Amino acid sequence: MRLRAFALLVAGAVCSVTPTSAQAPSLSRSLQLDIDSYLIARAKAETISAVSLCVSLPGQPDLLLTSGNTKIGGRTHVTPANLWEIGSNTKAFTAIEILRLEAAGKLSIDQTVGHWLPQYPLWKDVSIRSLLDMTSGIPTYDAVPAMLARYSKDPQHNFTAKELIAYVYPGDGRPPAKSPGYLYSNTNYVLAQLIIERASGQSYTSAIEELIHSQPYLRDTYYAADRYPPAVLDRLVSGYFASTDEDNAGLAPVLGRDVSRHSSSWKQAAGGIISRPADLAHWARALYTGGLVPSKQQAELEMIVSLKTGKPISDVSEAEPRGFGLGIARMMVPKLGTIWWYEGETLGYRMVQVYFPKSHVVVTFGLNSQPTKKDDHVPQLVQSLYDTLHAAGNV
Repeated sequence: MRLRAFALLVAGAVCSVTPTSAQAPSLSRSLQLDIDSYLIARAKAETISAVSLCVSLPGQPDLLLTSGNTKIGGRTHVTPANLWEIGSNTKAFTAIEILRLEAAGKLSIDQTVGHWLPQYPLWKDVSIRSLLDMTSGIPTYDAVPAMLARYSKDPQHNFTAKELIAYVYPGDGRPPAKSPGYLYSNTNYVLAQLIIERASGQSYTSAIEELIHSQPYLRDTYYAADRYPPAVLDRLVSGYFASTDEDNAGLAPVLGRDVSRHSSSWKQAAGGIISRPADLAHWARALYTGGLVPSKQQAELEMIVSLKTGKPISDVSEAEPRGFGLGIARMMVPKLGTIWWYEGETLGYRMVQVYFPKSHVVVTFGLNSQPTKKDDHVPQLVQSLYDTLHAAGNV
């Protein structure tokens, strides 16, 4: 579920030409070649069997393309209707729910953990805002060996929010540093989950389902705190854990396994949603164009901090090329300017969304594995897709 920053090397000028309907078949063929070529080149190295892509062009039908099969060695071709774990793209849903509660007068993001969750006194001065923008200093539970061992022993274990938080509280008995900088932590969003429950008077599951159902384009987006029903799992592509990175050493017992039927409870509000690229593309468009919350909350959503220092910055730049808002990420791309983006990752999936503000084009795609970091070639696929869209005059 951890956010991974990537650098895109983009050449050429920005073009604002709107494609005609006659261009669509040619564009689709070129995009199909991009994902087919990626799967052929990267299937073994990344332990993937499928790619699913949505390109959402303003005012035009979505381009929905897939490549490969739903599982390694299988014969069922993946389709745009198949589902994927979206990982930390879930965090934007959690942040929007917090902001909606603020807009309704039920909380303020400048209130503290102490105000809402007095059972965690060492974190009493941590604000909701700092939970959402990753400046709380609170460590992430999924880096704790005991938590990884518990999951590895029983992947069907139903972790509770309280249990996940307990892996990092009270830690060394001291509160986080007052100026901790930027520290990506899934614990922040599980705490936000509990605050949503206190402020709304309902479970996080009910709150997030209401949010999902309020958006008509989220027809194939689901959340479950533990296990998904068979009707959802039957559409979920297999997902493979293939990372031998040092920080995943505690997960060695599940290495090489299909994790698609494991409990989703270890992710919760930090990464537990299942969806498809088309749904996520329309969610991303609404997220970045102000279609989900009032203007005050939209401005708060987009207030970013530096990934280098954790301090607020007005925008990304050459000196500060990456920033993090409330569950969303911003990056400066050479010769293009700025983009909003996220690579959400779980143990068996990567779901990427990119929004190009100047052209209002959204690109989303899913890959069905978590590989070793050096084998994650998402930047190269984004580059190929951008080049194709740029050549067609879309971005």
